[in-house]
Amino acid sequence: MSANNQNVYLKATRYGKDLVRLMRVYREGQTQRCTELTVRLLLDGAIESSYTHADNSVVVTTDTCKNTVNMIAKRSPNVDNIELFAQEITEHVLKQYAHISHAYVDIIKHKWSRLNVDGKPHPHSFVRDGEEVQTCSVVQERAGNKITVKSGLKNLLVLKTTGSAFHGFYKDQYTTLTETWDRIFSTSVDCEWVFVAHDANTLRRVNFPAIHDSVKKITTDTFATDDSASVQATMYLMQTQALAKHAEIAEISYALPNKHYVGMDLSKLGLENSGKNTEIYYPQADPSGLITATVARKSSSKL
Repeated sequence: MSANNQNVYLKATRYGKDLVRLMRVYREGQTQRCTELTVRLLLDGAIESSYTHADNSVVVTTDTCKNTVNMIAKRSPNVDNIELFAQEITEHVLKQYAHISHAYVDIIKHKWSRLNVDGKPHPHSFVRDGEEVQTCSVVQERAGNKITVKSGLKNLLVLKTTGSAFHGFYKDQYTTLTETWDRIFSTSVDCEWVFVAHDANTLRRVNFPAIHDSVKKITTDTFATDDSASVQATMYLMQTQALAKHAEIAEISYALPNKHYVGMDLSKLGLENSGKNTEIYYPQADPSGLITATVARKSSSKL
């Protein structure tokens, strides 16, 4: 029995292939490099009839999406530069399929760091030294050839044992948190910054790896050196420094969960572990604070 469709409409569509895993090995003489990615490619366009009339003639199959990613990975020298690699995929899709109006690519770049053996970098061996990942999202629209690139870093776990305080906050009858002038500050950094252009060649000239390394350095340096009054204040300082240094960035967002380390009460054991004598802490998994912010330019970025 068919449904009565007179009072509904197809509001939004998007489909494609998710979790396309690939490893690209670069062989450069005796030295080799590797890049491991997880890729998502989604499409939108004149595909409504595949939903509303069971018309598969407009469907570029999800298997084709997977093959497209792997084909471009084989041909491209830019797999390691994930923002450029993603743009190559979206550009190919819009050239190849006239009825597709939007191409969406999301990439996670997994971390492999070169091993040191006897104090020297090994030419072809690597280690996964942490769960930090580099990310990007690229949306390319046929109309106006608008391209939006979001670069990011996720799961960057940082901690400092002093140089952080939290006091002077709003208090009412429900407030039980005590003020502190010295505490452990730990968070898992989730950061994303945005580039927008109407010309693919403009974005191809952006040095995405250098900006990524710079934003990461600003993040970690500010985290370490700021005499933090709050997560909010330290986050905003990171954001304003990144925008001041990189005119290409239109806006930058952070999400910082506050990973709490709580001093243990050891008084029943006859031990003093409070105030300036606090040395033993309990890593509290949850609940955790979550602080987010997006800082954008009042005028357009310089692209």
